[in-house]
Amino acid sequence: MEVSFGVLGPIVAWDRDGAAIALRGPRHRAVLARLLVADGRVVPLDRLVDDLWLEPPEGAIGAVRTFVSALRRAIEPQRAPRTAPRLLVTEGPGYALRAGPDAVDARRFEAALQAVADADPAVQLARLEDALRWWRGPAYAGLDDAPWARTERARLAELRLHAVERRAAALLALGRAAAAVPDLDAHVAEHPWREEGWRLLALALYRSGRQADALAVLQRARRMLVAELAIEPGPALRALEHDILVQAEHLTGSVASGTGRAASADDPVSQVWAEAAAAYDRATAADARARLETTVGLLRDLAVTGGDGLQAARRQRVAAVAAAEELSDPQLTARVIGAFHVPASWTRLDDPEQAATVVAAAERTLARLPRDEESAAARARLLATIALESRGSDSPRPAHAAREAEAIARRLDNPALLAFALNGRWMQRFERAGLAPERDAIGAELLALAERHGLVTYELLGHLIRLQARSALADFAAADGHAAAVDRLATRHELPLARVFTGWYRALRLAATGTPPAEDGSSTPSPDTAEAAYRAAAAQLDGAGMPGLARGLPALALLCLRVSRREPAPTDPSLDWGPYTPWARPLVLLADGDADAAAGALRAAPEPPPDLLLEATWCLIAQAALALGDRARCERTRTALAPAASELAGAGSGFLTAGPVADHLAELDAALTSGR
Repeated sequence: MEVSFGVLGPIVAWDRDGAAIALRGPRHRAVLARLLVADGRVVPLDRLVDDLWLEPPEGAIGAVRTFVSALRRAIEPQRAPRTAPRLLVTEGPGYALRAGPDAVDARRFEAALQAVADADPAVQLARLEDALRWWRGPAYAGLDDAPWARTERARLAELRLHAVERRAAALLALGRAAAAVPDLDAHVAEHPWREEGWRLLALALYRSGRQADALAVLQRARRMLVAELAIEPGPALRALEHDILVQAEHLTGSVASGTGRAASADDPVSQVWAEAAAAYDRATAADARARLETTVGLLRDLAVTGGDGLQAARRQRVAAVAAAEELSDPQLTARVIGAFHVPASWTRLDDPEQAATVVAAAERTLARLPRDEESAAARARLLATIALESRGSDSPRPAHAAREAEAIARRLDNPALLAFALNGRWMQRFERAGLAPERDAIGAELLALAERHGLVTYELLGHLIRLQARSALADFAAADGHAAAVDRLATRHELPLARVFTGWYRALRLAATGTPPAEDGSSTPSPDTAEAAYRAAAAQLDGAGMPGLARGLPALALLCLRVSRREPAPTDPSLDWGPYTPWARPLVLLADGDADAAAGALRAAPEPPPDLLLEATWCLIAQAALALGDRARCERTRTALAPAASELAGAGSGFLTAGPVADHLAELDAALTSGR
C-alpha cells in the first residue's frame, strides 16, 4: 500500500514506510474522515460543505476544494502535475476516496473479526490481540460533534467491545482464565451494561479458583442492572450463578493461576484476596470514582510481573485514563495518570502510540489543573509522566517537564514523588554521549532515597541505573554488586522482570572482560562464550512483554560483539535488526561485499536517538565510515563520541558493548590525520 489511513483514534494517514503524513488542520482531517466514512462512495461537494459547517461561510465551496487539493498533495506527493489522482478522485458532483480494503484500519479490523470466526482459540487470541492494538483511541476521535460520524463511531465501538469479549473467551478456552481477569474487570467497569462481559469475568474468576469473587461479580452485575435499568440479569447470567453455586462440572475448565500453581480454597493467600475483593465490591459502588484509582494501583503492580500482566496493564491503563477524562474531573484524571508510576529503566518505548496517548492526556489535564499549592503534587506527577513517556524524544519539552517535576517534589518534601521525578530526570539525560557519571549520580540519589523510605521498586531501579552507569565506566566490581542486589530484591519481592536485566548484564560483562561476575547469582551455569551468553539472554526476552527492548536487541548485541573485535558483521538474513536497522545496515552490506550499497545506507542513516545505546550506534557509524573512507561522517562521529572517551560504548545500557570508545576515537583520529 502506498498510503494507509487510520480512523481507530484521531484521523491519520501513513506513507508506505509507516511514517505519519502531515494533514494540516482540523478541516483537512474532517474532509478526509468524511470521505473515509463514505467507504469509496462519492460524496457530493454540497454535502461536504453541509457536513463541515452548521452555517457554511461565504466561499465554503472554494475552501473545500482547497482542502481536497491539499489532501491530494499530501497523500500522493509523487504524482506528476496535470495527471489524474488515483486515490482522492473527482467523480460527478463530488469526491471519493478509492482506498483499498486493507488501507483503512477500521476495515482491516472488521476483516480480522470475520476471519477468526471459525478459527481455533490460539489463532483467535493472536489475531484479536493484533487487531485490538490498532485502536489508538475512540474511533474518529476529535469529530465528536459531527452527526455523520456518530453512527460509524458507535458501530466500530460495538465491534471493538465484541472483540474484547471474544479475546477473553479465547483465553478461557486455552485454560488461561487468570490472564483474562484484569482486562475483563476493566471492561465491565467501563461498560457495565454488557452482560456478556460480566458472564466472562465471573467464569474467569471461577476457573481461577476464586469462587467467592465470581459470585460477588454476579451480585455486582445484578445490582447495576436493577438500579440503573430496572431489569433482572438475563438467562446466561442467572444460569452461570446457579452453576457456580452447585459447582457444576462443566464449569471447571482450567484452574491454573497466573503464578503457575493451582489456586486452592485452602490457600490462605487466596482466601484473604477473595474475601477482601468481595468486601470491596460490597462497600464501593460500581460506578464510584475511587474504583478507577484502585484499578490503576492494581495495574501498576501487574505491570512489574512482565509477560501477559505487563501487556494487560498497558492496555487497561489507557482505558482507565480515557474513563477518567470522561468524568471531566482534572484532579481525578491527574491522580489516575500519575498513579501508574512504574519505574522505567529502558529508553525505548514498548508502544509509542499508547505513550503518545497518555502524554496527550497528561498535557490536557495539566492545562485544566489550577496552578495552586493544592494541585502541586498532581502537577508533578503529570510532568514526571510526560518525561517518562516521551523517552527518546528530541523535543525540549520532556526535559523541561522532568526538571519542573523534580523541583516541585523537592519543595513538597515528598519522597515517593521525588523518586518518580528522578526517574523522569534520568530518562532525559541522554542528550549527548558521555553522561554516564551524571546518570550514576541520579541513580545514587534515587537508591538512597528509596532505601530510606522503603520504596522497593525504586530501590531496584536505583540499582539498575547504577549497574548501567558503572558498566559504562568499566567499573564491573561495582556493577556486580548492583546486579547481585537486583537479584536479591527480585527474589524477595517477586519481581521477575528484573532478572531479564541482570541476565543481560552477565552477557555484557563476559563480552567486555572475558569473565562472568565473581558471584553470578544465576541458577544456571554461565555460558562459555559471549555469543552464547547473548543468545541465552535473548531467550529471556520471549514472553517478557517488552517489545521496545526486545525488538532488534539480540541482533544488535551480536553485531556490537563483532565490532568490538573488528570482525565482519553477521549477515544471517533471519536476524531482526528492528529499530537499529539504519545503523546496522551499512556494516551488514560491507560484510556482504556491497560497498556501493553500504555507502548509500551510511549516507541515509540518521543521527542516533538520545538513548542508552547512543554511544554504541555512533560507534557503528564510525566503523562504517572508516571502512568506506567517508571523511565527513568520520569528523561528525568523532565530535559526537569525544565526550565519552573514557566509557565503554553501549555498556551504559547494561546489555551490550561495542568496546572502548577510546579505541574508536583513536582509529578516527588516525584516519582523519592521514587524510590531510
